Amino acid sequence: MEITWYGHSCFRLTERNYATVVTDPFDNKSIGYSALKLKADIVTVSHDAPGHNNTDAVKGASHVIDGAGEFEIGGVFVTGVSTDGGGAKKKGKGSSSNTIYVFDYDGITVAHLGDLKQTPTQSEIESLGTINVALVPVGGGGGLNAAKAAEVISLIEPNIVVPMHYSTPAVKLSLDSLNKFIKEMGLSKQESQPSLKVTRSGLPDETHVVVLDYQTS
Repeated sequence: MEITWYGHSCFRLTERNYATVVTDPFDNKSIGYSALKLKADIVTVSHDAPGHNNTDAVKGASHVIDGAGEFEIGGVFVTGVSTDGGGAKKKGKGSSSNTIYVFDYDGITVAHLGDLKQTPTQSEIESLGTINVALVPVGGGGGLNAAKAAEVISLIEPNIVVPMHYSTPAVKLSLDSLNKFIKEMGLSKQESQPSLKVTRSGLPDETHVVVLDYQTS
């Protein structure tokens, strides 16, 4: 499967013969990245905010998921786990509710942590199951800062971590730089790449950080 980052918390997950997923499409006016023009079968929204809920930017979507639950769409199993003390009932009422989504593509699992603000509980982590790729907010703001992101990663123990929700030249929001997170993980400067191709045989044994370049759609 292939994972492409479009900036902030927006990714596209694609695999031949499976449904395409777009996560947390943003309103470019409030974030700063170029306007999105994407196509997908499934759109997920981690929480109800302009940087994460612009579903109109994604064409062709037959399913919009904006809360906890279990879904099977186009061969992809999607599990939504509510975190940060909120649930679907409170959505849109000033709640701090966030939904983590786990996408299972024939045994390869990708977790999008959304705007996770605090360390998940043990039961929330158990609900996620085994995670191969974790898409993790690292720049503070509404989501985890570098130190908390590193703590959450040590609990989830994914094979691959892709950082998101941090400061880039395009972002208008006040977020921390990627370097803070890289240092927190004890790494030197990471080379970035246009997208991430994931295969079962290519998964590293130890947690590996992959930095993606944001793409324009």
